Amino acid sequence: MVKVGLISAWHVHAPEYAKELTDSKKASISAVWDNDEIRGQKIAAEYGAVFFGNYDDFLAQADISAVICGAPTTLHTELLCKAAAAKKNIFTEKLLATTVKDCALTCKAIEENRVIFTISLPLLSDSRILYVKKLLEDGTLGKVTGARMRRSHGGVSDGWLPDYWFDLDSTGGGAMMDLGAHAAYILSFLFGEPKRVSGMMTNLFGTSSDENAVALVEFNKGVIGMCETAFVTFGVPDLLEVYGTEGSVFMHGDRILLSTKETEKEGHKEVEIHSLPKAMPSPLLQFLDACVHGTGSPKYLGTDAALMMTKMIEASYASDISGNVVRFS
Repeated sequence: MVKVGLISAWHVHAPEYAKELTDSKKASISAVWDNDEIRGQKIAAEYGAVFFGNYDDFLAQADISAVICGAPTTLHTELLCKAAAAKKNIFTEKLLATTVKDCALTCKAIEENRVIFTISLPLLSDSRILYVKKLLEDGTLGKVTGARMRRSHGGVSDGWLPDYWFDLDSTGGGAMMDLGAHAAYILSFLFGEPKRVSGMMTNLFGTSSDENAVALVEFNKGVIGMCETAFVTFGVPDLLEVYGTEGSVFMHGDRILLSTKETEKEGHKEVEIHSLPKAMPSPLLQFLDACVHGTGSPKYLGTDAALMMTKMIEASYASDISGNVVRFS
């Protein structure tokens, strides 16, 4: 049984991680630290854990071998560098940090202390995404030329996001920092390193953060990808489209449609795909298994993925502010 410490219940997903962890029967929450004592005491009581108001005392608990970070994104670097130095294996909500500089510092601490690290990129476990990845590996779509990924909701327009979600001192950003990160890590998972980024963001409802955002990214080999996101839409499922010279694939919510020159020869403009690869366990369960077996960071969920995502998101904001394209050497 892995004993885990929860670093803050600030993030909206932190309670979900706590429940998934205990439901797995592989781990228990033994301690909680939070800079909000009321919030921390509440979740600690729920799981029979000890609450610590002092972070150093929290990390000093010898029986805790791993931590889950649900703290404000802008605090990740300070908190996780200390956790790595204390030899705690780390699972964290995205982003690892809001800047490449801070992300690199955190990655360095993780690697130097040889702790198991996992960042929560849940769509990389999804059978739909794994299917698209396999199409690219098999060359089914020919030479890939473009792609778009969208994840959005009505958290602002429908008024259900909590007020603290717009505190930039905690979040570091709005829709692009939060939901846009999914598009960033999916497209980099499929196409690798970005070469240049152009971002555009708007604020329709007057919150302090971006509510509607898009980033246009050129990847290696000339693939152009579009990351789309918003807090101001209704009824939009996850969308992923990948276009190639021999075919294209369209993910619309749970549906996958494939259109190729071969399907057209068979009289079908597009076919719906029902047989998909088996989904991977969630990032948290992969992390727990890695902790139990000492197998290191799960594939695609380590520091390289964390750094790549921050690189794309930071560039998107920098481009929007400056009005210039951000190029990577």
